Amino acid sequence: MSTTAALWYFESVNLFKVLCPHKTRVMGDKHEFRRYSRDQFIYIPNDEASHIYMVVEGRVKIGHYLEDGKEVVSAILTTGEIFGELALAGEERRKDFAQAMENNTTLCPLSIDELKALMKDDKELSFRLLKLVGLRLMRLERKLELLVFKDARTRIIEFLKDAASWKGKKVGSETMIPTKLTHKDIAALTGTSRQTVTTILNELKEQNLIYFDRRKILIRDLNQLK
Repeated sequence: MSTTAALWYFESVNLFKVLCPHKTRVMGDKHEFRRYSRDQFIYIPNDEASHIYMVVEGRVKIGHYLEDGKEVVSAILTTGEIFGELALAGEERRKDFAQAMENNTTLCPLSIDELKALMKDDKELSFRLLKLVGLRLMRLERKLELLVFKDARTRIIEFLKDAASWKGKKVGSETMIPTKLTHKDIAALTGTSRQTVTTILNELKEQNLIYFDRRKILIRDLNQLK
């Protein structure tokens, strides 16, 4: 497994299984899930960074705003994924926003104090979370590089390759990526337009490099995807 693939695989591990307080006898009785409606903000820039969150159900968009008010999306997260983890790296006030993308989006919040108590007793958990923070920073650097130096087609293709390394499943010589992402979502993540995403994905499909529908993207051969 390549270094990049190994990093993506690490992030795909469902940390919810080991972090959720409902699964911890010490905290389970007093802990509550939080539910959000579509487009409701979980936090916004300058809010206190006092919790990390795990997605139990639904989808969450992470992003920030440029000086001109333009929205830049850095991640779209779903069940089992965590966010707000930069509080572990010393973030006191949020620099980004987190927003529910679906009705009944359900989150499991964990205060930084609770998390530190868990980490104190679990060295493996500490290692995983620190690696996760580092990985997220690497992903942001990579995205910035693509946005600055690469054209739209390259950004979309690199997004597909990264998604394949992250969540792809081998099916013979092909790689299947289960996904709920719409063309609009992919456009937000790659700094392109929905029309551009649709055009490029259709071109790749016509060249028999990929196949896609509402539930998955199938890459015929990763080495041929250029």
